Amino acid sequence: MLNDPEILDGLSSQIVGRRRELELLVAALGTNRHVLFEGPPGTGKSTILRTLAARADSGLVFVEGNAELTPARLAGQFDPSRVMAEGYAPHVFVDGPLVEALRTGSLLYVEELNRVPEETINLLITVMSEGELTLPRLGRIQAAEGFRFVAAMNPFDNIGTTRVSSAIYDRMSRISLEYQSFEEEQEIVCRRAEPFKAREPTDASEILLRRAVAVSRATRRHPDLRIGSSVRGAIDLVELAVGLATIRTAEIDDPAIGLDAALVAVSGRIRLHEGTDRSPEEVVTELWELIVSSEGSTSAADDPGKAPAPQGAATALR
Repeated sequence: MLNDPEILDGLSSQIVGRRRELELLVAALGTNRHVLFEGPPGTGKSTILRTLAARADSGLVFVEGNAELTPARLAGQFDPSRVMAEGYAPHVFVDGPLVEALRTGSLLYVEELNRVPEETINLLITVMSEGELTLPRLGRIQAAEGFRFVAAMNPFDNIGTTRVSSAIYDRMSRISLEYQSFEEEQEIVCRRAEPFKAREPTDASEILLRRAVAVSRATRRHPDLRIGSSVRGAIDLVELAVGLATIRTAEIDDPAIGLDAALVAVSGRIRLHEGTDRSPEEVVTELWELIVSSEGSTSAADDPGKAPAPQGAATALR
């Protein structure tokens, strides 16, 4: 059962933080609600749902939302070659992810809902309201016990996206996911980055970890950036820095090693505001140097990503 308290406890042991959001999700799904996750990339939307499905022993049908997701690809369609030989018989229908989830009582998870064409999204309105889907020549498909629709989207990305209609919002329970705390993001990097999983922490690795998370978080507040890096940037930065240090026979907390790793791991994840004359590399270099120079200051003790910038520099770390 999705609303079993033991499932929630198991989720909390596997997901860093997010206790409140996990409670909301379990409560919503346990009371037969459909759920919309809204939040920027890297806030754990997919991880949370995959972990929940595994803990609850529930099926999970995953769909990547994009402009190519037509109604036929989502629901399914008759096999054209078999239709020619056997006609429109139910057994020649090839189930799409939506019909598969309905028949098996699984969770249907659609990522990037606001990238899906409106005509495809409209298939889900009756499914959410009535728990059934009617397809031409196939007939009515009743949702099996356990079926829920869960979608996720990044409301801050306006490139290649469409507006989700009020009819969809009206049929879903919305859970907002924000970035986690500095300490929680450090814990995520420790769990995900291979070098940290494979060895005991050292002073040098702790410094690298702190800098990596700090620069990733600082990009989210930089005035020249429209979109900052998720915690995935910090994970890649740590792994790249360890690899570079091995190649160059240097220490992993060498600032030059960390800067090169940051340029590779973070610069491609950020998006500049229109009209700025700066490059992603300039912004990442500025932030890295500010973080390194502010180490040891009182203002940077709790979260280096909030350390004050030197006079004349950008105010990203405020």
